[in-house]
Amino acid sequence: MFTSRLIRIAVLAIALATSVSFAGVFISVNFAPPALPVYAQPVCPGDGYLWVPGYWAYAPAGYYWVPGTWVLAPAPGLLWTPGYWGWGGGVYLWHPGYWGPHIGFYGGVNYGFGYTGVGYVGGMWVGGVFRYNTAVSNVNVTVVHNTYIDRTVIRNTVVNRTSFNGPGGITARPSPAELAAAHEQHIAPTSAQLSHERAAGTNRANFASVNHGTPASPAVRRPMTAYRPNTSQGNTSHAPAYRSNAAATHTTGSGSTAAVAHSNTSTGHAAPTQKPAQRNPPPKQHPAEQERR
Repeated sequence: MFTSRLIRIAVLAIALATSVSFAGVFISVNFAPPALPVYAQPVCPGDGYLWVPGYWAYAPAGYYWVPGTWVLAPAPGLLWTPGYWGWGGGVYLWHPGYWGPHIGFYGGVNYGFGYTGVGYVGGMWVGGVFRYNTAVSNVNVTVVHNTYIDRTVIRNTVVNRTSFNGPGGITARPSPAELAAAHEQHIAPTSAQLSHERAAGTNRANFASVNHGTPASPAVRRPMTAYRPNTSQGNTSHAPAYRSNAAATHTTGSGSTAAVAHSNTSTGHAAPTQKPAQRNPPPKQHPAEQERR
């Protein structure tokens, strides 16, 4: 019994050394996160933005969804390796994401929109300019011209929506290239990403205990920012806990709204689908992106 406990402590110590977040917070949970929700990718705001997929974060009240969003890369040439939940030492440990010159291991989790579980096929850096693969990424080509089309990355197989690595989930292990990427110099999530996660945690509707694994706003065009509700004169009724920096729908150059859906029958993504434009849509308290999957 004592030896077994020492082994578990040693495993947790190793996991702590490798998965501690940039904020210095160690997160472990004794039950797995929900499956990844199905949603559509909003249109890229412009050049230099990279897609950061949505994920389940954890707070004392339980798991909550952090919407996928487009984020400006902190410097040319940097790519985003998503964080992931992995089993270790009898608990689920959060391995935080990071920016680096190459994509590292993210648990084999298929986050969609180019993050198929290994690497990233939604675009690439060429000469200090990010080029977008429009077969996977939702980009308005009348605004962003650094694009190409590579449909070979789309695979007609059933998507695994499991959101964690470990028993009962994904059993992928890092490749030599991913291990090498893990030892490169990394950059922490940007301030916009940190604010985005904090804002998501202030919205009760994002918690799995409330949405049962289907968040109402699974993706937003730009990172959200948290703010304090106006409590002056006792006005606290239904005050929003966050705000989004983007509208709910976005129009392409042709006047149609577009969204890239993460299909359950493809490990890549369906080509952008066209829908009739909405004229003067009514304002919403909590802007929500089109549903994914």
